[in-house]
Amino acid sequence: MHEINHPDRLFPVNGDQRKLARNLYETIKDLPIISPHGHTDPTWFHTNQNFANATSLLLTPDHYLLRMFYSQGIDLETMGRGLDSDSQAMELAWKTFASHLHLFWGTPSWIWLNHVFSEVFGLKEELNGENAMNFYHEINRQLGTDEFKPNALLERFNIELIATTDDAIDELHQHTHKKVIPTFRPDRLTDPEHEDFASHMETLSVQTGENVSLVKGYLNALKMRREFFKTKGTTATDHGHATAWTLNLSENQLQALLDKALKSSLTPSEAEQFRAAMLVEMAKMSLDDGLVMQIHPGSHRNHNHYLFQKFGRDVGADIPQSTEYTHALKDLLNTVGNEKDMKLIIFTLDESRYSSELAPLAGHYPALKLGPAWWFHDSFEGMMRFRERTMETAGFYNTVGFNDDTRAFFSIPARHDVARRVDCHFISKLVLEHRLTEKAAFKLIQDLTYHLPKKAYNL
Repeated sequence: MHEINHPDRLFPVNGDQRKLARNLYETIKDLPIISPHGHTDPTWFHTNQNFANATSLLLTPDHYLLRMFYSQGIDLETMGRGLDSDSQAMELAWKTFASHLHLFWGTPSWIWLNHVFSEVFGLKEELNGENAMNFYHEINRQLGTDEFKPNALLERFNIELIATTDDAIDELHQHTHKKVIPTFRPDRLTDPEHEDFASHMETLSVQTGENVSLVKGYLNALKMRREFFKTKGTTATDHGHATAWTLNLSENQLQALLDKALKSSLTPSEAEQFRAAMLVEMAKMSLDDGLVMQIHPGSHRNHNHYLFQKFGRDVGADIPQSTEYTHALKDLLNTVGNEKDMKLIIFTLDESRYSSELAPLAGHYPALKLGPAWWFHDSFEGMMRFRERTMETAGFYNTVGFNDDTRAFFSIPARHDVARRVDCHFISKLVLEHRLTEKAAFKLIQDLTYHLPKKAYNL
């Protein structure tokens, strides 16, 4: 009844609804995984080398885990962050992790971790301080086998395709596996406040032979890089801006901002104008070259300056912030939003905007689709809120299925399984309330799981 990885996890408590949710789930649980947006390392699949140990694989890269430990006063060094792969340090970090697993009771991380332990490694107990080293050594033993090499796991996890997220100046030498495609991420070239902006602009100029100090050369260089990415299988771009503000500027207006950006003399307001204008320019390029455009706004990155100075990015110190969309996206949507061949996917960390702005926008503009519940909302409750607040206005078919957006390769099957179970839960309720026929429900769950992400990302 209360086993860790219960077969009815996340299903309704009502018997009739639970039965229908189970039946829906049985039809999609074994469908291939489409992972069209994420942050796994393409080097894993290029070199196909065994992963080192349980700590460096499952713990130290996971900012979901690190932020919780830090909130409880546990130093990140104790969790192995910023340290080398010294075996004693890795073991101590694992013991600390196991002794504090109760911090994650009820959270998505608890579900994901137990899925990994149980379904991937065959460890059916709940990890704790007493069995920590048994888990650690058994996981390490399995990681050293051929069955646990990255490319073997791609097949075992039933991953049909996985997209990485790659810097616009990356030469993509590591993208050699047919199932692993890059995504074009130009943030360091479109955000003049990024610490790498100047150096990346220099590299862009060298790569393309364009004079990037002129708007025409700068935009042409970005177009060239996009075309290069397409030769490596890219179907999408990704833009991680603090806000969703977009601005349609003339060439002269953009040139004036570019001049100041290259001299590092933009005011914060001008820097935001530059980013907003470049989102519109990127959208125009997507209309021309067919790359799907994803925008991920709403995160206050590196909120904790102390941790940023000590460890850099991605240690769990990013915080959601309020984000306005109706006025912010107007210039972009009035430029490309009516184009039927344009594909624009918007994500949010501001759930208050689902029903008031994003669902109405997606329910109107042909180009706009809604990305799934993202990051802090990649959870049972978060996914349910997303469906509840968008379905009636945008429908299901103005959304794009699920994407895991993760660096944690081993958690990908768990995350997709959660999303599938939540959608079965939600759809079963609609059927029993006679808001959807059972026949439609079985087609819909297939589309949400497999067909919508393939269509949305041109896969």
